[in-house]
Amino acid sequence: MQSGQNKMLRLLRNISFFLILFLVSEQTFAQSLYRYRFEEPWSISVSAGPTQYFGELYSLWKYNEGVQPDWNANIALRRTLGTRIRARAEFTYYQISGQDPPSDPTALRTPRNLHFRARNMEASLIGEFHWKPVKVYNITRSYFNLYGFAGVGMSSNDPKALDPRDLRRGVENWVSLRPLQVENNPYNKYIVVFPTGIGAKYKLSVYADLTLELNYRWTLTDYMDDISAFNISEFYLDLLADYGVNGQGPNPDRLLFAIRNPDFYIDDDLIIPDIDKIIGNRGRIRRGSGLTERFDGYLGINLGIEIYLSPDIWDNWIFRNRLYEKRFRFW
Repeated sequence: MQSGQNKMLRLLRNISFFLILFLVSEQTFAQSLYRYRFEEPWSISVSAGPTQYFGELYSLWKYNEGVQPDWNANIALRRTLGTRIRARAEFTYYQISGQDPPSDPTALRTPRNLHFRARNMEASLIGEFHWKPVKVYNITRSYFNLYGFAGVGMSSNDPKALDPRDLRRGVENWVSLRPLQVENNPYNKYIVVFPTGIGAKYKLSVYADLTLELNYRWTLTDYMDDISAFNISEFYLDLLADYGVNGQGPNPDRLLFAIRNPDFYIDDDLIIPDIDKIIGNRGRIRRGSGLTERFDGYLGINLGIEIYLSPDIWDNWIFRNRLYEKRFRFW
């Protein structure tokens, strides 16, 4: 009888021990999850990728031009505003360029021998609408989410071209074209841009997402490449007056950068324009491309990472505090 009671007591003690162990483990696990049960509205992201310009020196839509990509780098600060809505302020540094030689022969642009390069800075305010809710705890954030975005911003506008005289000496000297006003039409140093596009996010951890965006910047200018006019017939006399006799006029660079077609040079190696041929042609030298698109723009594809700015991000993501050690953590 006594032996049976002892066995029963031992069984009850064992059950109590495992029950307490289970409750403690469950509580510890719950506290571990609670560590990541936060709703962080702020995040910061960095991204980079190729950029493709569209304008008088390139038109994928109308001609078979291939791809002529440049590059861009971007940093953005985001904040969650609603269930599926986020806002972001971003800064982008980008390069765009174009040149006639690789153009489609049917575009009739190759003989012009024109080119440009621009390295601009852009600041924008953008709204995002997400497919799945974003106003959630970070640990319950969707592993995959799609979104669309649109906004408005300002960009610098500084197209440049290589000085042909320095290039003959083997020296690359990029000259700003905007001050030259080679088409007698001044344009602004800063332009309005309208960023639009789509994006996708993949959840790497409670603190980070991998992002991929396809974006297009619409603009209100046709001078991102310094080219707009179909020809120079309306202002070629002004260019000749500034060139002067034997290039001794007040601003000979205007003519040199406006006309690069070798058919209108006496000596292309010495950069000597054929003034008589230009006058005889009455300025009908093809300068624009004949494209129907009125404004220039550029396309970007960006891959990046977005970090949610939780107060405990350092301890819980990069390092997790232990009693005697710190170990690297991925999530």
